[in-house]
Amino acid sequence: MKRSTMKTLAAALLLATGVAHAQDVLIRNATVHTATAQGTLQNSDVLVSNGVIRAVGKGLTASANAQVIDAQGRPLTPTLFGGVTEIGLEEVSGEKSTVDAAVGLGAGTKQMTVRPEFDVTLAYNPDSVLLPVERIEGIGWTLLGAGTTEGGSIIGGQGGVVRLDGSPDPLGARVLFVNLGSEASGLTGNSRAAQWMLLDQLVDEVRGRIAADSNMALLTPAGRTALAKYLNGGGRVMVSVHRAADIRQLLRWSARHNVRVAIEGGSEAWKLAPQLAAAKVPVFVNPLANLPANFDEINATLENAARLRAAGVAVGFTQEGDATHNARKIRQLAGNAVANGLAWEDGLAGLTRVPAEAFGVGDRLGGIAVGKRADLVLWSGDPLEVNTVAMQVWLDGRAIPMRSRQTELRDRYLRAATPAEAGGMPRAYSRGGE
Repeated sequence: MKRSTMKTLAAALLLATGVAHAQDVLIRNATVHTATAQGTLQNSDVLVSNGVIRAVGKGLTASANAQVIDAQGRPLTPTLFGGVTEIGLEEVSGEKSTVDAAVGLGAGTKQMTVRPEFDVTLAYNPDSVLLPVERIEGIGWTLLGAGTTEGGSIIGGQGGVVRLDGSPDPLGARVLFVNLGSEASGLTGNSRAAQWMLLDQLVDEVRGRIAADSNMALLTPAGRTALAKYLNGGGRVMVSVHRAADIRQLLRWSARHNVRVAIEGGSEAWKLAPQLAAAKVPVFVNPLANLPANFDEINATLENAARLRAAGVAVGFTQEGDATHNARKIRQLAGNAVANGLAWEDGLAGLTRVPAEAFGVGDRLGGIAVGKRADLVLWSGDPLEVNTVAMQVWLDGRAIPMRSRQTELRDRYLRAATPAEAGGMPRAYSRGGE
């Protein structure tokens, strides 16, 4: 990219940063990856008014006071899904006082505590320093996950979708989190077989086949009410599971109780791809999982996403490990799935449309279409390439400042390398105090 071209576009985007929320924005001459049935539109325009996409097409016009940006043919996408994370629920993973994503009320006792009414979104901090770190990389929203911990159960609790715009409340309905397989067997008497026994008991409690005052009851009255919402075709249940045998049991259990499940992980999901497609179960995979990290992932493969999608499964992406602090890396995962057989458009869909539809916010997020929120990203190149950067992010049509704590620290210590009299930082911030 020529330096003069970069300067011109950077100046336009800098001006856009100060645009009022209500002002119209017209992004012209973009390669618009709609993440909808329209696919990719070359040399097209997107018109935004009052935070909503009003038109998508060629030769659009806007009001006289609209902010007009020439994208110069660069890719424009919806903001990306950050995966299942604890953004806003965790600041420093090693500092317990800043971590709020799991509950273990039975820790230190022999009593199992099952609390599906536990809702992690109540602890969400929209002022977390992690939000700007992720959104300047094109991540516009995430699914807050409820984890499992000592003194808890295989049912972690409820989470929900949050936009990284600083708004305090989640978007859409809650999602229930369940952890199955060998990683959760320590919460069920060291047997994965007991996981199905306990899940069936919880259903029996909700349906009144086990009295609330029974000595064997596991749920509180609030827990029964919360869990009831996810039976008989209710809200979405996100199940962390990898082994094909466990996924087979999950499909049978969910069909028996009419539970709408999605799978997180699913390293061996490709082995049951036709059944997952028939049951309309979306699978959120880690495309870098290609080795047997444990005995539940013996048949992991880099082609997992491609094989699932070829069978008709809706495929999304999520990370393992430190996804909260590295949500921006999720597009690298999608790029790796594309490198291993997944169609490019499906790779983008896994970061946009698929999660939006799976978690009940597809009418507002996950695509560039008339009536959806104007949450957009203009990229320097292919958004699934690691050397591409987000040049500008808009949330509700408002150009956000492309700054975060990380960029401010970078600039601070770059200034510290110059003498104070030359505009650098004071001596205390210079190398060796010199």
